[in-house]
Amino acid sequence: MENMKIACFGYGKTTRAIAKVTGPCTFFDDKVTKPFTDEEGNHLKPASEFDTRAFTHEIPSPGFPPSHPLIQRASHLISEYDFFAPKIPFSIWISGTNGKTTTTQMVEHLLSDKGAISGGNIGTPLADMSPQAPIWILETSSFSMHYNRIARPNIYALLPVTPDHVSWHGSMEAYYEAKLKPLSQMKEGEVIILPKMFADAPTNGFKIIYEDEKDLAKYFGFDASKIKFKGAFLMDAMIAMGIDKILYDRVDYDRINAFILDPHRQEEFRDSKNRLWVNDSKATNIDATLAALRTYGEYPIHLILGGDDKGVELEELFIPLKKYELTVYAIGANATRLEALCKQYNIPCMLCHTLDVAVEQIKQKHNRQSVAMLSPAAASLDQFTSYAQRGNLFKELAQTS
Repeated sequence: MENMKIACFGYGKTTRAIAKVTGPCTFFDDKVTKPFTDEEGNHLKPASEFDTRAFTHEIPSPGFPPSHPLIQRASHLISEYDFFAPKIPFSIWISGTNGKTTTTQMVEHLLSDKGAISGGNIGTPLADMSPQAPIWILETSSFSMHYNRIARPNIYALLPVTPDHVSWHGSMEAYYEAKLKPLSQMKEGEVIILPKMFADAPTNGFKIIYEDEKDLAKYFGFDASKIKFKGAFLMDAMIAMGIDKILYDRVDYDRINAFILDPHRQEEFRDSKNRLWVNDSKATNIDATLAALRTYGEYPIHLILGGDDKGVELEELFIPLKKYELTVYAIGANATRLEALCKQYNIPCMLCHTLDVAVEQIKQKHNRQSVAMLSPAAASLDQFTSYAQRGNLFKELAQTS
C-alpha cells in the first residue's frame, strides 16, 4: 500500500477506518473550509482543492451521490468494497429497502457458531473487520453497490425492494440497477435469494425466487408455525434460516426463536389495562409502516403518523391505508399535510401535532380488541434527537396512568 496515494471523500466513520489501515490519507470534505491535519496525521482539505492527478485511489464515503462534484471530478474512483475485495473471505450480502439490519443480525445469530461476523452498513466498516473470520455477513446498501466494479458476494439475499433513495440515484431504474448489480458478478454455484419482481434478471448464479413467506417456506421446507416472528420479521427470519440451510443443511427453530429484535421495531408492550401498544418508531419510511400494518391488520388500529417525511409522495401510503380499520393521529412537521390526505382519502384523522397529545387521545378510545401503534413513516429529527428518543417517550406516555 506504500505506493498508493489515497483521497477519501467525506471525513466519516468508514473513510477514517480506511486511513487507519492504509496510513494517513487526504480527506476532502464539504464541511472543511481551511486545510488542517488531524491527530492521526490525515490531511483534511476543502472539496474545492481536490485534484485527481495527485491520487491513485479515490474512495467515497457511503452516501456520496453520483452528482457530487468530487465524484464528477474523480478519475480513480473505487468503492470501499472493491478496495478490500482481495481480503474479503466467503461473504453473504444482505440488501433490500427494509429489514436489512434485522436479517443481517439474524444471519450472524444463526452462524455465530461458525465464526461469522457482520459489518458494512450495520455499523462496522470493512476496514475494521477481521480477514481471519471465515464468513463476513455484510449489510449492503444501494449506495455501496453503485460504485462496485469487482467485489461480489458468495450468497446474496435481496429483501423486497420498494421506492427509496430516488433523489440519490436519479431514478427508480437506477435504484433497482444498483440493487441488482451483484448478480452480474456472481458465478455458477453462488446463490441469490431474489424477489419475484426480479426473476428475469440475468446472472450466472443460482436464483431462489420468492414473492412472500409462503414461497420461502415451501422452497426450504420450513414450518412457519414453529417460528415466533410475525409479518416482515417472519420473512427476515426465513431468509436467515434459508442461508443457514444452504450452507450447513440445518433448520434450527429454537435458535432463530432465541433471537431478540432491536427496540423500536414492532416492539409490543401492554399497559395497566392490558391493552396492546406497538412501538415501531424505527419505521421512518412508508414501506416500514405498511409492513407493520400488515402484521396487525386484523385489528382496529390507532395509528400515530408523522414527522419529517423529506417531501416523499405519501399517496403510496394512503392508498393501502384504506384497506384497514384505523384512525390516524397526525403529529410532527407534516401533521397538517397528513390531515389533508386523510380527508382526501376519507380516513378518520385527529390532528395532534405532538406525541403526548396523540397518546392521550388514543387512551380515550383504545381497548383490548384494538392496537395502538407508533409507526410514523417519517424521520424523527423535526421534534426529537432520534427515533429511539421518540420511541422511548411513546412507551413512557402509554404506560403512564
